[in-house]
Amino acid sequence: MIGRRFLATLPLALVSTRGHAAGAIERTVRFAADDGARLEGTLLLPRRSELQYVPGVVLVQGSGPTDRDGNNPLVPQRIDLLRAIATLLAEVGIATLRYDKRGIGASARDLPAAGEDRAVFFAWDRFVGDVRAAHAELLRHDEIKRHATGLLGHSEGGLLALAAFDGITASRPHAVVLASMPGYPLGELVTRQLARGAPHLVADAGRALRAIAHSAQVPADLPAGLSAIFPPYAGRFWQGAATFDPATALRGLPAACLVLHGGADHQVVPMADIQPLLDAMPARSAAGEVLVAPGASHNLKPAGPDGLGLAGPLDPAIASRLAGWLVQALGA
Repeated sequence: MIGRRFLATLPLALVSTRGHAAGAIERTVRFAADDGARLEGTLLLPRRSELQYVPGVVLVQGSGPTDRDGNNPLVPQRIDLLRAIATLLAEVGIATLRYDKRGIGASARDLPAAGEDRAVFFAWDRFVGDVRAAHAELLRHDEIKRHATGLLGHSEGGLLALAAFDGITASRPHAVVLASMPGYPLGELVTRQLARGAPHLVADAGRALRAIAHSAQVPADLPAGLSAIFPPYAGRFWQGAATFDPATALRGLPAACLVLHGGADHQVVPMADIQPLLDAMPARSAAGEVLVAPGASHNLKPAGPDGLGLAGPLDPAIASRLAGWLVQALGA
């Protein structure tokens, strides 16, 4: 194994290695996206990887300025969703690669100052390409079984994982986990969310989506309540994201798939916002399972008295099904 470990340090990748709290090996990696943007992440290897090849899964975070651990600076609590998933999977013998989203944390080195360059940097296709680049980086590490990899996307990350799958041509992922992911295109989901919580903004959101579809430009006269959803540089992102249909993509996905959802999710509401996924699953040719865990939040934690379920451990039912399903699907 000494030779294998040495070879893994050659291509761009190894920055540091240190022991993880769960007894795993944590390695910081740096890799280039398709457009040359420099991304940084964490490869977490189970200890058994020192003796044998192990499966590996790329973890893709949800919307907003979310880092590799699943934390968002706009949320005061530490969520640590992706860190918790990575630790759980290491305990059952599965490696994970999670990374800071482009423009966030250690992946913000190449962030353009403003204008059209920033709009291109944050285009939907760029985020899709980052998932593919992360999967390629996972395969560059010699401990990983090349034909036992997967993608796990949370919320918007599930959409990105689905969109990225077809573009992975070498050693395609064998399993895909879609966690808290909507069954509708993102543009329709935002409209549904606004209709529930801010119906006075629905008309302006529709106007913004129509303008973006036509010109890739965000209208300058949107009300303040929509500024976080449609920042000025997000036209190219929304032009792709608003029309990507996850149910259609899921129906044609050739890999095994697990759909996970929290029954107390207030952001992507069961069953209203996920029904197209449930309808797509029986039409698939590949294996698939669905779990809607009662009492679990959007972040796959027990919802608790506040209903948000941001901090704390994973919901036990979610953790058990996720670990068991991936062990079976990837042969860990």
